[in-house]
Amino acid sequence: MSATGTASQTKGERTRAAILDEALRLVSKAGLDGLTIGTLADATGMSKSGLFAHFGSREELLLAVLAHGQAQFGEVVFQPAMAKPRGLPRLRAMFVNWLDWTESAELPGGCPMIGGAAEFDDKPGPVRDMLAGGQRSWIETLKRALRQAIDEGQLERATDPEQIAFEMFGIALVVHHHRRLLGYKKARERALTALDSLFQRYRAS
Repeated sequence: MSATGTASQTKGERTRAAILDEALRLVSKAGLDGLTIGTLADATGMSKSGLFAHFGSREELLLAVLAHGQAQFGEVVFQPAMAKPRGLPRLRAMFVNWLDWTESAELPGGCPMIGGAAEFDDKPGPVRDMLAGGQRSWIETLKRALRQAIDEGQLERATDPEQIAFEMFGIALVVHHHRRLLGYKKARERALTALDSLFQRYRAS
């Protein structure tokens, strides 16, 4: 899942990317509130002063982790789906990849952005702004794919992309809740059934 370690990166860039990979795993398990320069130093074996050389403050660290997570989300979820045909095949691939992302072994506590949203939904500031901006961007991506499905004649012309994107996001949040909190083993199966039922309601005749 990591986008790090390419040959074009400098040693400093590779080190920073490796730090952010570990930070993302920590955030997945302990949340953004659980990430500090100290906890990251313990996890990476680096000194606090060494980490401060990469991130001048805790807020800068949190923003860097979120940017890293959003970039990985794009590489794991969005980019592979673009190889699918426009419309519903591509949209379904996005959703399946989204589920894969939340179930990844690299994210032992699930999607850090979903967890972060619950922590920062009532905490104004740059971290909340980045979380909200990333999720708004993803919603717009889903709506764009839905408009393509309408243009391809796969969904009824009267279909409201915003409504379907809203329901897709709701399904994803329920999966996260049921799997992580309730230990419900059929969460993925139920989610895909719900997605197919959603598409079927609006499918063009």
